[in-house]
Amino acid sequence: MKNNRIEFFGGYLKMIAIIDYDIGNVFAVVNMLQRLGVPCKVVARPEEVLQAERIILPGNGSFDACMRNLRETGLIPVLEQQVVQCGVPLLGICVGAQMLGHSSAEGSECGLGWIDMQVERLPNLPDLRIPHMGWNHVRPTQPDHPLLQGMTAETRFYFVHSYCMVPQESADVLLEAEYGMRFAAGVVRGNIAGVQFHPEKSHRFGKNLLTSFSRWEP
Repeated sequence: MKNNRIEFFGGYLKMIAIIDYDIGNVFAVVNMLQRLGVPCKVVARPEEVLQAERIILPGNGSFDACMRNLRETGLIPVLEQQVVQCGVPLLGICVGAQMLGHSSAEGSECGLGWIDMQVERLPNLPDLRIPHMGWNHVRPTQPDHPLLQGMTAETRFYFVHSYCMVPQESADVLLEAEYGMRFAAGVVRGNIAGVQFHPEKSHRFGKNLLTSFSRWEP
């Protein structure tokens, strides 16, 4: 170990902070990172966020509940300082990715507004079950992006969602998937990224993505 970094595949991985705001099972993310040998810590206090060199924002359930819980922790100002002002890499997962936008059709709370996007409901079509639940393939729209290293036509991820991200700028779309419509399965702007699926439940494909995030230097 050197300077709080752990040697990994010839380089050094920085500590990943996983934000705990009493929503979802953050320990599924912890377990996956630990299997990869990636240093991580569940954090819930501002001083812990200030020490983070990478941040994961998970999310499960409803958009409004997630935003209210995060706001009640008092962590949003320090997250904005670290992510928006200091450029600390952040990965949002599922509702944690949706929260990066302005708002959601699921509720009335304002999102973080770090990516110019709204969240809309998946289409209500005959024979289309909502929520979209299960494995689905994705298509990279930025195939050379560092987060997508090792991704192939075989790559697929596990989804559980009824709403999807709709970025205003096509340049912010990282991955696409189809379920009644084509939707953004991943978004990225600078040091801020989000994925609609659950990499922590996506076996080797999720391991590959999280490994890429642990090495990402925006």
